[in-house]
Amino acid sequence: MSSPFLVNLSFLSNQPTGLSVYAANLFPHLKALQPTLLSAALIDGFNCYPVPAGMTPDQGKLGHLRRLLWTQVQLPKIYQQLQSRLLFSPITEAPLNTACRFVVTVHDFIALRFPDRFSPLTVYHRYYIPQVLQQAQHILCVSQATADDLVQFWAIPASKITPIPLAYDAKVFRFLDLPTKNFFLYVGRLDPYKNVQRLISAFAALPSRCDYELWIAGPPDRRYLPTLVSQVEDLGITPHVKFLNYVPREQLPILMNQAIALVFPSLWEGFGLPVLEAMACGAPVITSNCSSLPEVAGDSAILVDPYRVEAIAEAMQTVATNATLWSHYRSAGLARASQISWTTTGQATVQVLKPFLEFA
Repeated sequence: MSSPFLVNLSFLSNQPTGLSVYAANLFPHLKALQPTLLSAALIDGFNCYPVPAGMTPDQGKLGHLRRLLWTQVQLPKIYQQLQSRLLFSPITEAPLNTACRFVVTVHDFIALRFPDRFSPLTVYHRYYIPQVLQQAQHILCVSQATADDLVQFWAIPASKITPIPLAYDAKVFRFLDLPTKNFFLYVGRLDPYKNVQRLISAFAALPSRCDYELWIAGPPDRRYLPTLVSQVEDLGITPHVKFLNYVPREQLPILMNQAIALVFPSLWEGFGLPVLEAMACGAPVITSNCSSLPEVAGDSAILVDPYRVEAIAEAMQTVATNATLWSHYRSAGLARASQISWTTTGQATVQVLKPFLEFA
């Protein structure tokens, strides 16, 4: 049995965040290249090569370590056994110093922009990722901002980089025409660069904050959640702030349809998928004026300086009290989202990958 084209899905998670959402929505559009999927679960309609379970973010650092070891030791053997000519990895991981030819996707360099010297991710990005980038046949990235980071951090030639923006699942994230409720919504992790502390301070600064609530949807993180809870208590807004923990994908569109606005003031994003998903649900969006977020939002969202609490608060107050502006950004977001699809992303990805299979 031979399989010229492999797609590495060993990292797919049961509680998908950005990386798993990207991979799960992209690989169906690669069918024209007749891939074999390296996956722990069988996937209907595709050739699959079984890989060990327990190598996903669901298993934390242990899952990450297992996957890296498997990538270096077992994946080259699979590549050789299946007589493959190309490996596509939707994350920036691949076997180093082997005969494997590979294309990878880069999502962001958050760990380098906001380094934590105690985090293994910092070491991973400083020493492993550069080797992957140098040895890759080509590099996809999810935004021009990330492409610029590739050049800035690692001096990768622009000819080796293709930015292909992400999309959203239109079957899940869609306008439901539900009544708007009195809450602002944040969706994402609680890491410091996500800027949730300033978001909470901005909410507390609203002149009529007692009329509203702030709902924070994202996986609980014991490193950061206690600090945020203490902040809420110190500001005296505990009855008005809800930490929803992880919200399943099928429930997120309901929240996005009902929210006054999605407020996503991240300090840096490789793409910022919640912005696009919220637009597709008809939620006005307040987001940052830096990194990839202006690329995603265009002129269809309110862009603010994420370092200025007063700017975030002013945008929240305005969108909550100005019905004309609120309606404008709902319509503008829906129109922008309607122009974006995984089909377009998938077709662009096929066009990049195909020559590396033909001329292997």
